[in-house]
Amino acid sequence: MTTATLEKSTHKVVSPAEWLAARKELLKKEKEFTRLRDELSRQRRELPWEKIEKKYVFEGPNGTESLVDLFEGRSQLLIYHFMFGPGWKEGCPSCSFLADSFDAVRLHLAQRSTTLAVVSRATLPEIESFQKRMGWQFKWVSSFSTDFNADFHVSFTKDEMASGKGYYNYQNAGFPSEEGPGLSAFYKRGEDIFHTYSAYARGLDILIPTYNFLDMTAQGRDEDSLPHPMAWVRHHDRYSNGNMVDLKKLTKSSA
Repeated sequence: MTTATLEKSTHKVVSPAEWLAARKELLKKEKEFTRLRDELSRQRRELPWEKIEKKYVFEGPNGTESLVDLFEGRSQLLIYHFMFGPGWKEGCPSCSFLADSFDAVRLHLAQRSTTLAVVSRATLPEIESFQKRMGWQFKWVSSFSTDFNADFHVSFTKDEMASGKGYYNYQNAGFPSEEGPGLSAFYKRGEDIFHTYSAYARGLDILIPTYNFLDMTAQGRDEDSLPHPMAWVRHHDRYSNGNMVDLKKLTKSSA
C-alpha cells in the first residue's frame, strides 16, 4: 500500500478498547512466531557440519590471508557474500543496504567469539575504493583468485547465466547476475574449519534492520507496486538530501 493509497484509504478506526483487543489477538500470533523462530534456530544449530578441505587464499588489507586468518583468533566466522564482481564500477546497492549495519554489529559479535567478514570477487583495489567511498570499516577481502565464490554458489559463469540453471539457494533455478548475495557460517575447532550454515535470497531478510523497522509500520515495506523488491534502495550517498526516492518513476505501470 503506497503512502497516497494509505492516506485515502478507509482503514478501520476503532475505540482504544477495541484497538487493545485486536492488538492482543495479534500478540498471540507474534508470540507463536517467536517460539517457532526459536525452534527453527535450534534446528539450524543442529545441522551437520562439513569440513573445509580446500585451502582458500584471499587478498585483504593485511596482504594474503587464509580462511583461518579471517577468524581473527575467534571460534566462529560469518562471511557475507557481497555482490561486487571484477570490473564493476560499484558494489550492489541491495548488498550495500545490508552492509550499512555491519560496522555497528561487529563489536557485539566479537563478544560472542564471532567475527564478521565480507568477501567479494572484485579485486582488492576495487573493493578498497568503494569501501572508502561508503565510509565502511569492516573487514572486506577479495576472492578474485580463488574458487571460493563458485564453491559457495554466489558467482555464476556466462554459460550458467545463459542457461538459467545456475545453482543458487539450493536449486538450479538460475540467477540474473554474475554475482549473488549470501551469508555463510563457519566454526573453527583446533586446526579444522567447518562450514555450518549458508543462507541466500529471502533468507537474508533478517539481516536488514531497515526492513525490520518498516515491517512494524502501517505502510510496511511499500514495495508491491515496484518492479522488484528493493527497487527504491540506493547507496546511502545517492539519496537526495535524505528525501524519498520518487516512487512514481519506479512503479510497475511505468517500468
